[in-house]
Amino acid sequence: MKNVKKLVFFLLSTALTGCVTGDKSIEEVDSTASLQHHAHLPGEDHIFACPMHIEVTGKEGESCSKCGMQLEHNDNAGKQSNDSFYMEFSTSPAIIEAGKEAALYFNPKIKGREKELVPLEIHHEKKIHLIIVSEDLSYFDHIHPEYKANGDYEIKVLAKDKPYTDKKGQNETKFETAGNYILFADFKPSIGNHTVDKIFLKVNGNALSPKKFDKEKLSGTSGDYTVSLIPDGGKLVTGALMNIDVLLKSNSKIIDASALENYLGAKAHMVMISTNEKNYLHIHPNIVNGRFKLNTTFEKAGTYRGWLQFKADDTLHTIDFVIMVNEANAEK
Repeated sequence: MKNVKKLVFFLLSTALTGCVTGDKSIEEVDSTASLQHHAHLPGEDHIFACPMHIEVTGKEGESCSKCGMQLEHNDNAGKQSNDSFYMEFSTSPAIIEAGKEAALYFNPKIKGREKELVPLEIHHEKKIHLIIVSEDLSYFDHIHPEYKANGDYEIKVLAKDKPYTDKKGQNETKFETAGNYILFADFKPSIGNHTVDKIFLKVNGNALSPKKFDKEKLSGTSGDYTVSLIPDGGKLVTGALMNIDVLLKSNSKIIDASALENYLGAKAHMVMISTNEKNYLHIHPNIVNGRFKLNTTFEKAGTYRGWLQFKADDTLHTIDFVIMVNEANAEK
């Protein structure tokens, strides 16, 4: 009888322990949610979807028909609207001034259920990819907010004269110039689909005159490396999958892109943002016969700013472009 009582007590204790989640940190919830997210019954088919075009689904190993990116495992595809998730954003101090120290805070939320914790999956080695651009798209930064014990993800804004402490590119940035900025928070909830939230930030101070990008620029240099974008057919148009050959040279010699160091789980990252609507594209180039290949579909004509990032010689290289996209049915 004593043994039976002990067994009942053990089972009750285990059940009660399993129900207690209120004192868990979001990091612990992340692990649990991730395991639940990937749990799958034998015989069921997994869903694979494009990380940028969630509506495009298919089988493992297939590519997106809109951008050419490889489909990724996502059993949530089609089950929940991306609009359900957003980033709650705040700053300290409330008013950011150019050249001065501050902090940016991000907290993933579900619309209508703001009190719930939203665990995030690690995607390309980070839970949040934050792209910061100035309104005129002359400034670009790609960084990653750091998780804090209170559930926020933080970016440190350093004073103009203060050196970076994390080798740049992790969780620090600077606003040396006043003006309007746009922050693209790129993340994937464990219980939902890939989401990009567009956040607007004003930085006070004496702003410079906005720059205009009205001339195409399809090549650029960083250190010993030069990159050229070569569109199939010589130009880019809307409404069709565009193939762009990326020629990578070091000291004027073509090099094998597969020999580059990995950066955030890929050999390169490409961000494109339209100058008018500020539409956002994040592409990971494929490598074919040692050459980068970019594939994407442009829904609207106009001018786009692009930034290609890759790591070589233990240095992060960022090369910027100005890309002109034409209407597919425009008169030649």
